[in-house]
Amino acid sequence: MEQTQVRRERVLSGVQPTGQATLGNYLGAFRQWRTQQEHYDAIFLIVDQHAITVEHSPVALREGTLQMAALLFAIGIDPQRSTVVVQSHVAQHAQLAWLMECTATYGELSRMIQFKEKSKGSAMVRASLFTYPALMAADILLYQTDLVPVGEDQIQHIELTRTVATRFNHAYGEVFVIPRAVIPSVAARVMDLSHPEAKMSKSSSDRQGNIYLLDSDDQIRRKIAKAKTDLFNEVRYVEDDPERAGVRNLLEILAALNDREPKEVASEFQRYGDLKEATADAVVAHLGPIRERYHTLLADRTQLEAWLAIGRERANATASVTLSRAYDAIGYLAPKEARYGD
Repeated sequence: MEQTQVRRERVLSGVQPTGQATLGNYLGAFRQWRTQQEHYDAIFLIVDQHAITVEHSPVALREGTLQMAALLFAIGIDPQRSTVVVQSHVAQHAQLAWLMECTATYGELSRMIQFKEKSKGSAMVRASLFTYPALMAADILLYQTDLVPVGEDQIQHIELTRTVATRFNHAYGEVFVIPRAVIPSVAARVMDLSHPEAKMSKSSSDRQGNIYLLDSDDQIRRKIAKAKTDLFNEVRYVEDDPERAGVRNLLEILAALNDREPKEVASEFQRYGDLKEATADAVVAHLGPIRERYHTLLADRTQLEAWLAIGRERANATASVTLSRAYDAIGYLAPKEARYGD
């Protein structure tokens, strides 16, 4: 008797090809992506369409997209096991986004916290900055995604995605899988070394407080040596104490890199200098090989583009089916002998 193959759950994550990726991106997302491809049907998007909701350089966007692809492959994302795809390479993202805009409400979009934060103090706010959660919903739903690993600041967008998917299914028939958010537990939020009350971010202008994945070994060591600690002169892991945020951040970084608990790591140190040195050693050991492989991959543009073409073909196969089902459900007249998105 022929056995039916069990469908693996599908996981989807995305990253903008802007700014320089940081240690926070690695520990909060990229390292988990590498593991997830072993257990799930994994799709990783380079979301260049989201990147143009604000002012940008076309040249930097184009080069940044290829550089981000090289970085993901250097980290260990396997183009044969995972689908790595540039968002604009799959036309169905934008096509399904319009259906999501027609499903979401003005009130739901206006309550998005990130829109309020990014538009604050701006004289000209692009309409896309307001509607991009609908595109994000399309990104997720287009691939019938089961799991979406996100930081706490993105939970609101996943809830909106679930809302519009459920509303669409109830109104027009069961088309979309309802996705679930997954929050990484350890070091999900790596903080700025200089200002440990703020998250380490690739959009931040504070270069001293950020450890970038392509920093040299010497740059990494200097930044960690200058990291803010506190006046207690005691290596202890204390949660939710703003006065101990600097030491807590170093302990969480070292613990995450070594797959241990921060409190356990703290018990091994008495001096801040020793903690900083051990943290620097661990960061250098993890990022050095990634940096070397990145530069090797980036030098072979033909290979990178070939791997992205594989991702585009796989993504298009799934996306075209989902879009056709959504268009049919909503009542569009299908063109004869053609797939939507062709």
